[in-house]
Amino acid sequence: MNKALRGMARGMARGMVLGAAGLLAGFGTAQADAVKIGMITTLSGGGSSLGIDVRDGFLLAVKQSGANDVEVIVEDDARKPDLAKQIADKFIQRDKVDILTGIIWSNLAMAVVPASVRQGIFYISPNAGPSALAGKGCHENYFNVAWQNDNLHEAMGGYVQANGFKKPFILAPNYPAGQDALTGFKRYYTGELAGEIYTKLGQTDYAAEIAQIRAADPDSIFFFLPGGMGIAFMKQYAQSGLDTPVFGPAFSFDQGILKAVGDAALGVKNTSQWSKDIDNPANKAFVEAFQAEYGRLPSLYASQGYDAAKLILAAREQAGGLEDKAAFRAALKAADFDSVRGAFAFADNNHPVQDIYVREVVKEGDVLTNKIVGVGLTGHANAYVADCKM
Repeated sequence: MNKALRGMARGMARGMVLGAAGLLAGFGTAQADAVKIGMITTLSGGGSSLGIDVRDGFLLAVKQSGANDVEVIVEDDARKPDLAKQIADKFIQRDKVDILTGIIWSNLAMAVVPASVRQGIFYISPNAGPSALAGKGCHENYFNVAWQNDNLHEAMGGYVQANGFKKPFILAPNYPAGQDALTGFKRYYTGELAGEIYTKLGQTDYAAEIAQIRAADPDSIFFFLPGGMGIAFMKQYAQSGLDTPVFGPAFSFDQGILKAVGDAALGVKNTSQWSKDIDNPANKAFVEAFQAEYGRLPSLYASQGYDAAKLILAAREQAGGLEDKAAFRAALKAADFDSVRGAFAFADNNHPVQDIYVREVVKEGDVLTNKIVGVGLTGHANAYVADCKM
C-alpha cells in the first residue's frame, strides 16, 4: 500500500472524515462532472473487518479510475443505527453529497436509506439488501450491487435439500438480515427442520445454542453469523466435539473469518455470488491489484465495494455527470461495467440478477480460502421483484 493510502486508512480507522480526492489527485484527469460520495460503514467494534474490506475495495476502484474529481468522504458508524442516521444527515445537509454508500448492516440500512433516497440522494449498496427495500419499500434511487439478503441462503437451502439432508438445524441473528437469511433458506429447503433459533446480534457466547443443537440431533447445521459472530460460533462448535456437517453463506466463511477460525472450517460448503477463482479478466485483475495494494486476499465484501465504485464511475461517465439525474439513474440501471462476477444485470427492483456459486473451504499452502465446486442458482434475481412498484 502506498504511503498516502496507508495514512488514509489509519485516519479512517480513528473515525475521521477524509476526502479521497485530495489523496488521489495526480493519478489522472476528470472525465465528467465532479462527484461527492459519502461512505457510511463499520470501521470499529464488531464487524469492523467487513466495513474495512468494503472501504478498501471501493477506494481501490476509485484510485484505478484515475479520476481526480471524485471525492469519497468516509465515516465510521460503529454498527449503531442512530449514529449512521446522524452521519447521513450531515453528509446530505452539510457536505452536499450526491451519493451515499457503504452500509454493512441491514438495520442501519433501514435507518438511513428510505429517508435519504426520498431527498433525491442516490444510495448504492455494497452489502446490506433487506427485503423491505427490495419489495414495497423499493425506490428508483436505491440500487444494491451485492445481492438481496435472501439470495445466498436460498442457494444453500436448495443445496442442502438436493444433497439428501432431511433434518437441518438453522440459526441466525435476530435482525433484518438474519430474518431474511432463514426465510431464504426455507424458501428452497422445504423439508423438516431439527430446530430454528434467532440469536442476539453481536453475540459471542454460543454455549446454549450448541447445547440445543446437540439435543436436537440434526443431520446438518446451517448458520448465518457474519464477522466476529461467525468466528466465535465456529471456534466453540469445533471445541464441542460435535461433528455434524456445517453449511452456510459466504458471510460465515469468508476470508477474514477463515483466518481467525483456522482448520476447523476445512471442507465446509458455503454459497457466494463471488469467489477469487471466478475466471474472468476483471476478477483476476482485481484479486491481483487488491493483494498488491493491501497485502491480503480480497474478501466477498471487498469485491462488493469494488463493484459498487466501478458501477458508479461507469454510470457517471456514460451519463456525462450527475446533473441529469434521470440520465445517471438510467446508466446505473443499465449496469454497463466490468463486474468481477462477470455477467451482471439489475432486476426491475434494482437488485442483481446473477449466479450464486457453491464454494468449499480449502487450504492453498498455509492459507485457508474458498474454491468454487458448483453453481447453486443460475441467473437468480429475488423473491420481491413483483412487490416493487416503481
